[in-house]
Amino acid sequence: MSLLLEGKKAFITGGSRGLGRALCEVFAREGADVAFNYHSNEEAARETVALIEKYGRKALAFKVSVTDKPAIKDMVAEIIGTFGKIDILVNNAAINKADSFVTTTEKAWLNVVDTNVNGLYYITKPFFKHMLRQRSGNILNITSIGAIRALPTSVHYATAKAATLGFTKCLSREAGLFGVTVNGIAAGIFDTDLGHSLPDKFKEMYEKWCTKGRLGKPEELAEFAAFMVSDRNTYMTGEIITLDGGTVV
Repeated sequence: MSLLLEGKKAFITGGSRGLGRALCEVFAREGADVAFNYHSNEEAARETVALIEKYGRKALAFKVSVTDKPAIKDMVAEIIGTFGKIDILVNNAAINKADSFVTTTEKAWLNVVDTNVNGLYYITKPFFKHMLRQRSGNILNITSIGAIRALPTSVHYATAKAATLGFTKCLSREAGLFGVTVNGIAAGIFDTDLGHSLPDKFKEMYEKWCTKGRLGKPEELAEFAAFMVSDRNTYMTGEIITLDGGTVV
């Protein structure tokens, strides 16, 4: 059987760690050349590059914030110039800060919304326009079960991730006219830096709620994501798939 992503060119936000790194590695293993951005950790980015190249695939890494619109424009031009095209975009990068609404500062609110919502716009727009011109492409947005269920998560994070739901569904309508697919994954809590930034009490409660009885492994989401953005997934668009180990709240 051929690889899921043979010959594909992918861009993944936040690829230096956590879910992003797992996505980079699994996509490379499945045959894709992979570009990614990262915020600051150059050593971690080099490790991700090595994981991609281990499978004989091309890797491109960019120290570019998802909120830096001018730098994003240059980055996208360089990626397309090097790869020749982009078939897959995964919007994975996000930030969170454990907080209650009553103590959330305006600065914290704006920081989370800027990264998780405005960053989604800044990254997607240039890649989306490229995909429309080539009449093909696949966009996958990583959101959260915190956007769907009344979990004890931060209000600013849940609000931003809820915006991702509407973004995914409405964009899929426009995209479908040009052969572009847009879907999302509502992720539970995974064994990542972001997951471990949550209070220990919340993580312990989650493991009790979760049918699997544990946090998710990053590669478990990446394996499913690879299918979602592959040519074998031909009749799904505008959907948000929950991947949370079977939480029962």
